[in-house]
Amino acid sequence: MTTVSGAFELTMDELRVVARYAAQSAQEVLPVFEGAVPGDPRPRAALDAAWEFVNGAKRTKLQRVTSVDAHRAAKETGSETARLAARSAGDAASAAYVHPIPRATQVGHILRAAASAACIAELEAGGDPAVGDMAIEQARRRASPVLIDVLSRYPLAPTGRNRVSQLMSALDASLRASV
Repeated sequence: MTTVSGAFELTMDELRVVARYAAQSAQEVLPVFEGAVPGDPRPRAALDAAWEFVNGAKRTKLQRVTSVDAHRAAKETGSETARLAARSAGDAASAAYVHPIPRATQVGHILRAAASAACIAELEAGGDPAVGDMAIEQARRRASPVLIDVLSRYPLAPTGRNRVSQLMSALDASLRASV
C-alpha cells in the first residue's frame, strides 16, 4: 500500500476515498455546467480523471491538468451555478493530490465539491438556505468513516464570507461531531 508522507501519512486507498467523495458530489452537478455551457468538455474530463483514480489507476498528471482546465472553465462561465459545478469537477480531480500537511486549505480539497453542490441546490431553489442545509446533511450521511478519519487529521475548514465557505464549514463541523 503506497503512502504519501508529510506531517502525517495518507495512503492511496485513503486518497481514493477522498476523491470518491468529491467525485460523487461533482457527478451530481455536472449536468448544471453541461446545460449552461454545452460543448465545453473540460469539467467532464476532470471528473473522468477523478473516477479513473478512484477506480484504481495511478494518480498522474492527468488529474492535475484536467483539474486546472476545469477551474479555468469555471472562471470563463457567466453562470454562478455552472461556475460552481465546473469547480466541483476540478476539485474532484485534484482530490487525488490532497497533501498530508495540517493546513485548513487542504480541507477544501476534501469538502468543497460537496459544499458547492449544496450551494447549487440552494441557488436553484431560489436561494433557500434550508435546501442547502438539507444537501449538507445528505453529504454528511454519505461520508464514510475513512473520510472522516482523514478529515480529522486537518484543522477545521476555514470560515469565509461566501456561501460555499459557510456550507463547507457546516459540513466540516457536522462530520467532526459525528465521530
